[in-house]
Amino acid sequence: MLNVLDISASALSAQRTNMDTIAGNIANAEVTRDEAGRPIPYRRRVPLFSSGRIENGKTLPGVRVEKIVEDPSAFHLVEDPSHPDAITAGPLAGYVRKPNVELTTEMVNMMVAARAYEANVSVMETAKSMFTASLRLLA
Repeated sequence: MLNVLDISASALSAQRTNMDTIAGNIANAEVTRDEAGRPIPYRRRVPLFSSGRIENGKTLPGVRVEKIVEDPSAFHLVEDPSHPDAITAGPLAGYVRKPNVELTTEMVNMMVAARAYEANVSVMETAKSMFTASLRLLA
């Protein structure tokens, strides 16, 4: 029965990482420069989940974030010739490359992650109730 708690705890940790990643995407939705100050927009990040959690070199039941990858989809183009990062020459002159972050998508993903988090908390609470009921039966 303790395995149930371990599995749910791994899912809680994975969903927390997912929500942190989503929050980072939302926070950087308008960033048009990279860390070095070059006009390269922020690229959306997505956590990749993997089955099994690793403890002491063993793979146990559960879930983990394998890695966080950048979304390769195209940047959005917004016409804004007055922006300091606007493209100055060529057919896209006057356009600004914006991050590939869709706020609606990020909010939906956040709601899904929050529901998954709540579901795992419910599993843990149910398991705890079952442990308590079992102990009462034995006593």
